[in-house]
Amino acid sequence: MAAAGAARVLITRPMTAAVNARAQLGFDVEIRQSTAPMSPEEMIESLRAFDVVVPTLGDAYSAEIFAAVTDPRCKLLANFGVGYNHIDVAAARAAGLEVTNTPGAVTDATADIALTLMLMSARRAGEGERLVRSGSWQGWHPTQMLGLHLSGKRLGIVGLGRIGDAIARRAHFGFGMEIAYVARSDKETSYPAERAESLLALAASVDMLVIAVPGGAETRHLVGAEVLAAMPPHAHLINIARGEVVDEAALIAALETGQIAGAGLDVYEFEPKVPAALRALDCVTLLPHLGTATEEVRSAMGHMALDNVAAYLAGEPLPNRV
Repeated sequence: MAAAGAARVLITRPMTAAVNARAQLGFDVEIRQSTAPMSPEEMIESLRAFDVVVPTLGDAYSAEIFAAVTDPRCKLLANFGVGYNHIDVAAARAAGLEVTNTPGAVTDATADIALTLMLMSARRAGEGERLVRSGSWQGWHPTQMLGLHLSGKRLGIVGLGRIGDAIARRAHFGFGMEIAYVARSDKETSYPAERAESLLALAASVDMLVIAVPGGAETRHLVGAEVLAAMPPHAHLINIARGEVVDEAALIAALETGQIAGAGLDVYEFEPKVPAALRALDCVTLLPHLGTATEEVRSAMGHMALDNVAAYLAGEPLPNRV
């Protein structure tokens, strides 16, 4: 624990006004003004110069970053976000740092974006909006832009944790969808749900496949050519998890050849780079990582991160240690 009066805190991106105000009032804080991820040099210096760092998505605290600093001053990475696959937690702990995150605060907002993408992809909403904006729309007719009727269809969820469960509840109770899933263990749910034997079996049996697993080495390219080939040709893939869970090249090939009907993406394998081939496809809906992008949710996430900072500086147990 650092002495509270002397402790220096770095927040790596500008936060909401409420979070910034609390941080400035409660801590000796520096708020980095760039919205871009930190460079390796900035991360190395942050470990030397600050007692606590509040990093977020894209701030890649890898084993190499920790190895570059002998006896780091920083003892806590209070991550802003539930996902922390950009932090090598084992290397952080070996270097004497704890890592926390912000679970719970993101659940409903991320589930809402999943449903947004499900509807947009199924009903070709992005394509339709582009048609109207282009001035090329010729008016309604009975076979114009026919999409997939979502109500009553079968939804497959890859990972039935907090967010996956919230998506399933919305889909079942809101749209009467049948729910199937893959997870490490059976889940107790408030709706009927069938655990599939495997990811391939799940992919083959659903109309809509939603990815809701954490990122990291264990799930990288979990959804690749084999899974996409198993999906029915009318099915859609939705990813609100982490971009690297889906093999982007395989997804582009599946969309270009009509192997699957469409996709809705809020995250990308090499974010923020989005391949031109993906951007050129009308059958894919692309959002700029909006999963938690509401003022209320981003403030709640920021306050949760600051709760972890305050607990550390007070010598109290960390509320959200990962």
